[in-house]
Amino acid sequence: MIYENKQPIPDKAKKLGFSSFDKVYDITNRHTTKRWLIGVAISLSAVLFLPWTQNIRGSGQLTSLQPSNRPQAIQSVIAGRIEKWYVSEGQIVRKGDTILHITEVKDEYFDPQLLNNVQNQIAQKESSVDSYMSKVSALDNQIDALNQNLSLKLSQQKIKIQQLRIKITQDSNEWVVAKRNLSIAEEQFKRFEELFKKGLISETDLEQREVTVQNARAKALDWENKYTMSRQESVNARTELGSISMDYQEKINKSESDKFSALSAMYDTEAQVTKLQNAYANYNARTGLYFILAPQDGYITKAQITGIGETIKEGQEIVTIMPLLSDLAVEMYVTPMDLPLMQVNEKVRFIFDGWPSFFFSGWPGISFGTFGGKVVAIDNNISTNGKFRILVAPDTDEEPWPTGLRVGGGAHGIALLNDVPIGYELWRQINGFPPDFYKPSTATTKEEKK
Repeated sequence: MIYENKQPIPDKAKKLGFSSFDKVYDITNRHTTKRWLIGVAISLSAVLFLPWTQNIRGSGQLTSLQPSNRPQAIQSVIAGRIEKWYVSEGQIVRKGDTILHITEVKDEYFDPQLLNNVQNQIAQKESSVDSYMSKVSALDNQIDALNQNLSLKLSQQKIKIQQLRIKITQDSNEWVVAKRNLSIAEEQFKRFEELFKKGLISETDLEQREVTVQNARAKALDWENKYTMSRQESVNARTELGSISMDYQEKINKSESDKFSALSAMYDTEAQVTKLQNAYANYNARTGLYFILAPQDGYITKAQITGIGETIKEGQEIVTIMPLLSDLAVEMYVTPMDLPLMQVNEKVRFIFDGWPSFFFSGWPGISFGTFGGKVVAIDNNISTNGKFRILVAPDTDEEPWPTGLRVGGGAHGIALLNDVPIGYELWRQINGFPPDFYKPSTATTKEEKK
């Protein structure tokens, strides 16, 4: 049989002297836990309405704002063999200082008198050009003389033809007169024959008249021959006129052919002179490349090739130089989702590697050890790391960046956006939404002015 104790447990505990029992089960006792819980709940609710600065984080490294002030590799334009170094790593050099001296490794440039020999060849070729020019000038004079002689000969021949034409006319007239006289003499001889038959004249008179007829016939024949010869001379003169033109034209053509041959040889020689002058300029410029000079003021940071006697190729990197003038900037990378929120002149806070900092992302005003910057450029194409590059320069309105920073050092950037309640920011982070679209005040002012 189970014994049932009907006495209440609290009463029994009091009789036994257990005071802790009263503290645990006495619901009428007022404790501070409830008050603390209520206070914490109210405080958390109030915190949700506190302002929080949205931000975009990105990492990057220090660089120079101007491409000319970034570290650059000095290369050799020509292949060569290292003869002597004039600098050491870490040394400061000025623009134009000699870094190292190299010598030739190609056999076509081994001749120590290469420039003098090429210059002599140029002088000889230029003399040949002058000779060809003199020949061309002489041929021009010869052609002019032939043209003048041709004109003179043609004029003389034309005058001769004109004279022969006049002579033909004269001979023709004389021949006509002679034929008329012959006809008259023959008529008179016929009448004298009739008179002789009638016995009116003597035989002597008849014979004299016959002699007169014969003389008239001989004279007519003589003038006929002269007329025929004059015509033949006229034909020959006109034929000779064409022959003179052909002969002189042949001589002129030959002289012009010689002239063009001389011109062709002169132009070819001039081309050779130009080619030699180009080669001389290249050789002369090549001799200036034996000494590799500093392109600007800077520090010699790293030698890619060392030693004496080593050979280098065209375009091979020899040494790296860090310019003295370095306008520092940070190239920061942001995700494609955050890119639309970035604008030129956007303010960014940086934490540099090696510099102590204390940063609250939501309350940048109470941070320590951060430095301000402004966005100056945003790339339009994505980088190989799947992010977009943003170039940020120092903010002149804030504390200057540390002087000990060097190009290549790490930097962590925080782009400051809108001020929103903490509750809203928690809700955004839980749902994975991007920050609110934000434009800096400077950009808004510019748009309002437009």
